[in-house]
Formats: sequence, C-alpha cells, structure tokens
Amino acid sequence: MTTTPPRHTVALSADEARRIALRAQGFLGAPDRRAGVRGVLRHLGAVQLDTISVLARSHELIPYARLGAVGRRAVEDAYWSAETQAGPRPHAFEYWSHAACVLPIEEWPHFAFRRRAYRSRPHWGHTLADGAYDQVLKQLRAEGPLTATELGGAKNKGEWWDWSDSKIAVERALMYGEVVCVERRSWKRVYDLAERAVPGELLHDDLDDAECVRRLVRQAGEALGVGTRADLADYHRLKAEQFDAVVADTGLVPVTVEGWGSKPAWADPAALESTPRGRHRTTLLSPFDSLIWERARTERIFGFTHRLEAYVPRPKRVHGYFAMPVLAGGRLVGRVDPAREGTTLVARQVSMDGPKSAPAVAQALREAASWVGCDSVRVEHTADPAQKRALVAALD
Repeated sequence: MTTTPPRHTVALSADEARRIALRAQGFLGAPDRRAGVRGVLRHLGAVQLDTISVLARSHELIPYARLGAVGRRAVEDAYWSAETQAGPRPHAFEYWSHAACVLPIEEWPHFAFRRRAYRSRPHWGHTLADGAYDQVLKQLRAEGPLTATELGGAKNKGEWWDWSDSKIAVERALMYGEVVCVERRSWKRVYDLAERAVPGELLHDDLDDAECVRRLVRQAGEALGVGTRADLADYHRLKAEQFDAVVADTGLVPVTVEGWGSKPAWADPAALESTPRGRHRTTLLSPFDSLIWERARTERIFGFTHRLEAYVPRPKRVHGYFAMPVLAGGRLVGRVDPAREGTTLVARQVSMDGPKSAPAVAQALREAASWVGCDSVRVEHTADPAQKRALVAALD
C-alpha cells in the first residue's frame, strides 16, 4: 500500500528542507547547552551504538558533533544515570531501534510492540538449555546488575558467535523486556531486571501496537524535521505497513519538497512555524549520526554520497576505514579518515570540495584533536596535492 498525502500539502524548496533537517538535528542555531547530552538524546530519540572506536565511539561523537567538546566521561554519565529526589534512576536504556541504540528511559513503554514481536517469533539461531533462562533471572535478582561475564561467561570455546547459555538467556530476556541494559562498562552490556531498573510509572506494557508506532513515527518526524515515508519509518526500523497505518494520526504535516520527486513526505508542524536561522555547526560527523545514517536521504538532502568502508576490503576502499563527513555552513564539504598516534590526530585520507573548504576542514580537525587530547594534526594523503597544501596551510 502506498500512502499519498492529501491535496493540502505544504510546498518546500530543497534549501528549506535542508535547513529544517539541520535545525531539527541540532546543527543550526545555538546548541542547548543547559540540556546538554541528555537534551540531545531526548530530542534525537535514539543514539546509535557501534563497536568501532577511532577518535571515540559513535555514541560519544553524536553529542560532541552538536555541543562541542563535552567531556567524554560526562557523556557516559549523562546517558546512564540521573539523580532525582528519590535517588539515582536510569536516564536511558539500550534497545533495538534504528540499530542497537541508547534510548531515553521515557520511551520504554513505546517499545512494547517490539518486545511483544520478539516474544512471538521463533527463537533465533541459538538453542537454550532447560532452566538457563530462569537461572539468569534468579542470579540478577539476587546479585543486582551484572555483565554477561559475571553471569557465567559470554562465550563457549568456539567462535565469537558461540554464545554460552547464560549469554543466550540474558540476551533473550533483554529482547523480551524482562531484562534491561542499564549501561555499558568497558563496552560490555550491564544487565538488570526491568522491574528494578525501569521506573514503575513507565514499566507497563499495556500500550497497543498502534499507539507505540504512532508515538515513534511522530518522534522520528520531530527528530528529522522533514522526511519521506522511508526516512520516517527507517528511523526506528518500522515496517512500511506499520507507518502507513498511523501516519494520518501523528499530527505530521504532508509536504512536497523540490527535487524529491513524487515521494510522499511529512514535516514536524513546529518545524514549519519559523524560518530556520542561526549559526551553523562545523564538525566531523560519525557515519552513524542520524543526520546522515540513511544513505538515500543524505544524497537527496546534501547531494553527498557516503558509504562506511570499515567492512570493505582495504584495496577497494575509496575514502578510508572510518571516513567521517565534514559538516560546515550547512553543507557536507568533505571527508576525513582519522586515526590517533600518541598526541597527534592523523588525517590519513582527506577529500574536500576544493581548496576553498580547507579552513572549515581544518577547524573541524583542530576541535576534534583537542577533544580527544591531541595537540597536533598531521595530514597524510589527499587526492589532489593542491587540497593538501591548502589544508596544511589552514592548520598552521
């Protein structure tokens, strides 16, 4: 089924749509430093996690890109714990959204539809010994939050996917919602019982599927500002038919966007109330940043084709292992594949629109270097020697 917007759509130029998207994602206008990392998380609704760490892990790069050099320890603390009058309570939880993501704890009820879906599907891949599931829950109840290693070990003696019974059990309990990941410790998930970790007023799973999906579609619209059906559904990995069933009741406004063809699109009504203005952020972007995580949308809005090449064989890489797009002036003006050597940030490979982009790329590199504790930047390779000369000069 294809959803067609009603006739009273709002017409947007390509530039208006781009600026709306930038403001919605936190890259246009003054950053909300008072709300800080938690404000970024609440507004984006999902911050993707990934195992790759070059300058920092992706979930650290997301608030950095919007707020600047916020302390890395402060990022972790902001995600995982919050002090209230009643004592500490989790501010976020990890679950399956666009991928494995940090999610605001307030969104726990709205993922009930996904927890139910996991319970109803056949068990994936691994078999589980009798009693192992109940034993994991019993151990967590008795001992408090634990990693898979503390639960008895994450792996058997085979390959990395050869999980132990305790790891299979706790991951299954996580997907079902009986267990919640309340933080990452040295990149290991820390599990606790949902009944203990999730505030009581949020613990219920009584929202029906339509209400859950409706909330997530609306939240995606607020986070993206404007998007097509595919953009909005993909934000939390919803199925097209789920999106179609609720979009008319989300309050999102049907729009057409110049250059987007006949694809139906919707915008956050608040995003249409004023012209996006303010200072543009200049920064390196994680490939997993929600501004650019969907390739077709990035090409449509910015005219910029980007692919993560970490899993591409080295001889076939074009831009490098973890090439990070450079955002400046509301445009994507180049890419940097970074590395760290002691206190030097190494730009192993750089591509730019041209020498005119060198000052912006240099600014992004200097700020990133300072953030991760580097005191110098070295440029190794550019496709065009003139670009390298311009960038080196801008860094001096």
